[in-house]
Amino acid sequence: MSSHTDHTGHGDHTGHGDHADHAGHADHAGHADHAGHAEMFKSKFWLTLVLTIPVVFFSEMFQRLLDYTAPEFFGSEWISPVFGTIIFFYGGAPFLSGAIDEIRSRQPGMMLLIGFAISVAFVASVATELGVVDLDFWWELALLIAIMLLGHWQEMKAIGQASGALEALAELLPDDAERVIAGGTESVGIDDLGEGDVVLVRSGSRVPADGEIIEGAAELDESMITGESRPVAKSIGDRVVAGTVATDSALRVRVDAVGENTALAGIRRLVEQAQQSKSRAQVLADRAAALLFYIATAVGIITFVVWVLLGEPDSAVERTVTVLVIACPHALGLAIPLVIAISTALSARNGILVKDRLALEGMRRVDVVLFDKTGTLTTGRHVVRDVASLEDNDDDLLALAGAVETDSEHPLARAIVAAARERGPVPAATDFKSMTGRGVEATVERSRVAVAGPGLLRERSLEVPPSLDARTSAWRERGAAILYVIRDDKVLGALELEDGVRMESKPAVDELHELGVKVAMITGDAQQVADAVASELGIDEVYAEVLPEDKDAAVADLQRRGLMVAMVGDGVNDAPALARADVGIAIGAGTDVAIESAGVVLASDDPRAVIDVIRLSRASYRKMVQNLAWATGYNLFTLPLAAGVLAWAGITLAPAAGAVLMSVSTIVVALNAQLLRRLRLGRTPVDSEPVPHAHPIAA
Repeated sequence: MSSHTDHTGHGDHTGHGDHADHAGHADHAGHADHAGHAEMFKSKFWLTLVLTIPVVFFSEMFQRLLDYTAPEFFGSEWISPVFGTIIFFYGGAPFLSGAIDEIRSRQPGMMLLIGFAISVAFVASVATELGVVDLDFWWELALLIAIMLLGHWQEMKAIGQASGALEALAELLPDDAERVIAGGTESVGIDDLGEGDVVLVRSGSRVPADGEIIEGAAELDESMITGESRPVAKSIGDRVVAGTVATDSALRVRVDAVGENTALAGIRRLVEQAQQSKSRAQVLADRAAALLFYIATAVGIITFVVWVLLGEPDSAVERTVTVLVIACPHALGLAIPLVIAISTALSARNGILVKDRLALEGMRRVDVVLFDKTGTLTTGRHVVRDVASLEDNDDDLLALAGAVETDSEHPLARAIVAAARERGPVPAATDFKSMTGRGVEATVERSRVAVAGPGLLRERSLEVPPSLDARTSAWRERGAAILYVIRDDKVLGALELEDGVRMESKPAVDELHELGVKVAMITGDAQQVADAVASELGIDEVYAEVLPEDKDAAVADLQRRGLMVAMVGDGVNDAPALARADVGIAIGAGTDVAIESAGVVLASDDPRAVIDVIRLSRASYRKMVQNLAWATGYNLFTLPLAAGVLAWAGITLAPAAGAVLMSVSTIVVALNAQLLRRLRLGRTPVDSEPVPHAHPIAA
């Protein structure tokens, strides 16, 4: 990472003449494909519902309950047993196969509980037909399976919607591309594009593959990749990525990555990986679900034995089935995966790519965020901060310097030219000359004008006037680069250049403080440079003059004090520090998602995105806790009720009523998780270019 120490020579314009020197839930049986399973549960539910209606209608218990008499005809007594059997084997098939899978894997869970419950209900119903017991249970069995199918359908639908981030990313790619050939263009599928092909991207069209602009200039909407709403200006030599939109002009792009090698494909892999990863809360929920199976089985056995001993075998069967149904940890199983799916989709849409769920989960507990300065809080590019003219006309001095620097490609030269053009017209210059290690010189309006550092002043025995020296001494103390403007061997004034602080950095630091998080900064720059930036931004602690390989020591220092640290860097030379931090965040990665040392990758370079990560982490955790509390509390409350402990008071639960309560619990959890979508992430664009320490060029 560059630092002001690297530019020390720029104070004397060293090398200015020689530019070369400046160089979860998927564990449930059959739940992996949420979209396909949603359709399967949907079709099974509707057919089961159609068969359930006559089963319930012809039920003797239901007739007595609603005081009506069903018509009798030949075979009417077989409607409930036949349709009930079809419902058991057709509608109950997913639960039965899931139960078998859980038995084989020795991981008992909700599928085994449901399978056990409907099997007991079916056996009891068949036993009734055989005269072994006297239970009208077919309607309970039918309603139970129908309600279970409805609950699973809605669950798969909810998870499928949350997982839609992957489909949304896939839809960013156009179906066809215009490949440039001799004499014009041809329309080809994007799968037919190869590296080295040149494609035409028309105004308003999406870029079909990653590549480099070889002709044209346009503003590209990269919001779907970075989360930034403001279009980004791109021209010849700049990279573009598949899925972005050329908003105002056509481009010709040479393709250098297609298919699975594109940045968009990399982002899709990250999203998929994050949605499949398990958090600590998910592991806890899985254990609770397994524990609940054993508890439910034990309570079911105890319930059956107790009611049989009380001389009520019919109630024993009914109460046991209800216990098994009501104890299904369905809401518990949905509590975490749905939150994970929604939060991952939400983050991906806002340019926050979660590589490690534990990293996102840990952000809610971070005590201090350690920012690498250059390229993170600052732009990594110098800008003109101040101008001092002995003739009291700063605009003219800047224009003169801009004219001399026009033909130079040095970063400091580009900063001076840009600042000069913002102030007004820049005169033409001729006879440009680069003086290695000293500066540049050109003829402007028949005068020989140089822009250089102290080295050229010493070489030409030129003195800096006391009034100017008093002004520039403060710049030197800040560690700024100072260049003098000399005309015909007379010093006219000086320019101060510094690494531009991002306009978003101050709001980012302020918001972190509002969240109760401390902010630290680490840099290889001189102490006075670091202190100046820290003072302007309100940073709590500064590590200056730190070599890249020693940055992880600063992280360790904070951790030794008992602080949980999030390290934010550009991922270039921050790998050890990112890896050592409790949470590593790579910022400004753009489309580079292959940053192994970071748990979270921010596509944009806006430091305020770190606040979004914290807010998302806290909101996600809050929803997980709420869902777990609801799901666990529901089971603790309803299990004794299902076992019949209040039967003496006339309060009992039928199996179908238990299934309704179980489904309602699942729906409550699903709806609560959906509320996470209301979290508003993203940043309001900050106008104007980055300015060092938020000061305009002095007039």
